Amino acid sequence: MTGYRDVSFWFDSLAASGTDALEPRAALRGDISTGVCIIGGGLTGLWTAYYLKQADPGLAITVVEKETVGFGASGRNGGWCSALFPKSTEALRRLYGDDAARAMRLAMIDTVDEVGRVAATEGIDCDFVKGGTLVFARDTVQRASAAAEVDAARTFGVDPLELVTPGAHDDDRSRAIASTSSLAASFDPSCARLHPAKLVRGLARVLEGLGVVIAEQTEVVDWAPGRVLFRSAGGEGLISCDDLVIATEGYGSQLPGVGRRIMPLYSLMIATEPLPDETWDELGIEHGTTFSDYRHLLIYGQRTADNRFAFGGRGARYHWGSAVKPEYDRVDRVFDHLENTLGDLFPAARHAEVTHRWGGPLGVPRDWHASVSFNPRTRLGFAGGYVGDGLSTTNLAGRTLADLITGRSTENTALPWVNHLSPKWEREPLRFLGANLGLVGTTAADLEESVTGRRSLAARLLSPLTGH
Repeated sequence: MTGYRDVSFWFDSLAASGTDALEPRAALRGDISTGVCIIGGGLTGLWTAYYLKQADPGLAITVVEKETVGFGASGRNGGWCSALFPKSTEALRRLYGDDAARAMRLAMIDTVDEVGRVAATEGIDCDFVKGGTLVFARDTVQRASAAAEVDAARTFGVDPLELVTPGAHDDDRSRAIASTSSLAASFDPSCARLHPAKLVRGLARVLEGLGVVIAEQTEVVDWAPGRVLFRSAGGEGLISCDDLVIATEGYGSQLPGVGRRIMPLYSLMIATEPLPDETWDELGIEHGTTFSDYRHLLIYGQRTADNRFAFGGRGARYHWGSAVKPEYDRVDRVFDHLENTLGDLFPAARHAEVTHRWGGPLGVPRDWHASVSFNPRTRLGFAGGYVGDGLSTTNLAGRTLADLITGRSTENTALPWVNHLSPKWEREPLRFLGANLGLVGTTAADLEESVTGRRSLAARLLSPLTGH
């Protein structure tokens, strides 16, 4: 691609405002040598480069990107900089014990503030406002789920969740519950709303100022420790490096040496026209507040800095052979579902014009467990598998990779996700059947709960396919 405005609302808004023309950077030509080569120009790769430069300003770093910085999930996501991690706290406790789970949770909570700190320090205006997340409970089953989640968080003593009920306070959160006809909501203060394309592309400009080489429209065709073969308009070439980092997330399914270690699962989004402040006051959604609900088929949204709804969710099917194609970014059936769901959740927004529709693949490991790893013998690093929780997790991954590459032993390198190895996904047709059965199952689980008024049996049976 050469024109990138259609990637997402976030990209289009940069071009429309004149703040970023989205012109591709120069591609690599010929053989080069560098200290660290990073494959992937998203947030994982850029945060890794940033913290490596903080540790060693003289280190030579080259970032190689097939399209343009932020082309993947980093420039298409819902703009939640949250403390969410793909594995639940209870799952982390079962796997690693209380102390390790507590350390992981505290690191994720601190990461939200770290992103805001770096954005402020480096002058990256990315609309960062830490307003927390409201998760609405719209029926009795969802209310029970909300109460159980808050009670579990209170017992463990790390995540500062709160159960909000209608009329408990005369504030925006109570108005939001009323505007969505919800019975209650959980509130997690550990989340910020931001503009993801402003963050990722602003970070790239900071890195160039620090001397990092960012080569766009440069496709990696093969790699091995210490060497990367690429193809660009200037022909093929070889990058020789001391350290190599794979930071491709869902697109890694197409990369030699990654393949079945990651599955691309599509998530789609819409954005509405800007709504007047009076409407937002009625809805009770302040700037900085993100929102979701307790349905099984995930939805997520935010109020953008220019007063739009940016709203997304799952529902697009997995494609045979982990295929990733531009036409999969847009599925009319899913967009219609999102528009109807937004209107159902916020009736006051039912007639708002939808101005943008887009999507893209997430990176999903077989056990839904994000990881960061580095082999000191091969000097090969990897991070990913965020399952949509990457806007903040990429920052923690970048800090951790920088510590691992430079040989420092820190609190980050002791976290339980370090050097976790997820099993590979099954070969086709099992992968195709399992992934799409999980999608059908989450839809069926929501229907089951609405009919029976009880926790879904289908959701429990399908939990191995949905990461719970």
